[in-house]
Amino acid sequence: MKLAERTEHVAQSYTIGMSMRARELRDQGRDVLNLSVGEPDFKVPERAKQAAVQALELDLTKYDKVPGVLELREVICEKLKAENDLEYTADQIVVSNGAKQAIMNALMAVMDPGDEVLLPIPYWTSYPEIIKLCGGEPLPVMPGDRDNYKVTPRDLEEAMTEKTKILIFNNPSNPAGTVYNAEEVRAIGEFCEKKGLWILSDEIYERFCYTEPCVSVASLSPSIKDQTIVINGLSKSVAMTGLRVGYTASNQKVASAISKMQGHLTSHTSTLSQWVGHSALKYCTKDINDQIDIYRKRREVMMKKLDTIEGLTYLKPDGAFYIMVNFGAYKDRVAYTDSFSLALCSRILEETAVAIVPGIAFGLDDYARISYTLEEEKLEEGLSRIENFLKSL
Repeated sequence: MKLAERTEHVAQSYTIGMSMRARELRDQGRDVLNLSVGEPDFKVPERAKQAAVQALELDLTKYDKVPGVLELREVICEKLKAENDLEYTADQIVVSNGAKQAIMNALMAVMDPGDEVLLPIPYWTSYPEIIKLCGGEPLPVMPGDRDNYKVTPRDLEEAMTEKTKILIFNNPSNPAGTVYNAEEVRAIGEFCEKKGLWILSDEIYERFCYTEPCVSVASLSPSIKDQTIVINGLSKSVAMTGLRVGYTASNQKVASAISKMQGHLTSHTSTLSQWVGHSALKYCTKDINDQIDIYRKRREVMMKKLDTIEGLTYLKPDGAFYIMVNFGAYKDRVAYTDSFSLALCSRILEETAVAIVPGIAFGLDDYARISYTLEEEKLEEGLSRIENFLKSL
């Protein structure tokens, strides 16, 4: 029996693949340092964990509304107003099983088969595959300014066609840690408004900004907001990766469409997870800020060490918790067939027990993504192992 054709066009996740191999090596007794996954090493704040216990004691375990528990959607609105200057009502919020589902929900709501989606390079590895699963066509856009990989309206205009319908705008960026300033965000927003493009604004890392605050494109004007779907969630900022709480904020028409589809796919997110999320947003701001201060220090440690390794350059990350490192100077020293970065990262993992993600996953094959989601000592040890490996080539 033949599988569905869509399964042949969707690639496996390089991030998950490297992480799985890292686990296998750890099970074999290797001292593995996993710098591949975007998973915070912190625990869910205690006040938030207690919300799950309380929800169980109160028997809050039955079906609830498809778009999410009302109290959580209300506190999301409070957060968006206080931190992002965005006015939404609870009926414009749909809580999903993580930001991944939120992205898929959003694309299914506004995209028809064959529609094109502008995808600035470097892009998060799951974007093109989610687009394809929804029947669309990813349209990678290489920024004209290669120094910081920030896409401009000119780049977008040169790439789009009459079939282009959506821009995925990830700010701050995974994998590059790029943060667009207010002027740059406005230029993107006004271009999309003029061209009639939906903006899927992935802001999952908006709390992780180290040089200047993140500006939400939806905050620029009522008209831009109306054609923007904001994506966010709690996996990164409150270390709730396994609890799967993401959400969209959009106009009422889009929110209703998303809720309609989600009702048939997953109904709603676990009620226990939603109550944890409610408590995290309402009571745990200090915990979040304390964690971000630690990431800021780790970022400095990473850049300081990378500056000493011969042949390596990197994109300076102003946000998120990743560094895209350019290994291109070693390209002629690594045997490979299709992908230099995949061959390089595979060798680094097998020979040094350090897991990083090949840049081909993000559209930049000379690069690899390194996460700084471990303690400083482990980060320095991981980079030292990579340095020694490069010296041996």
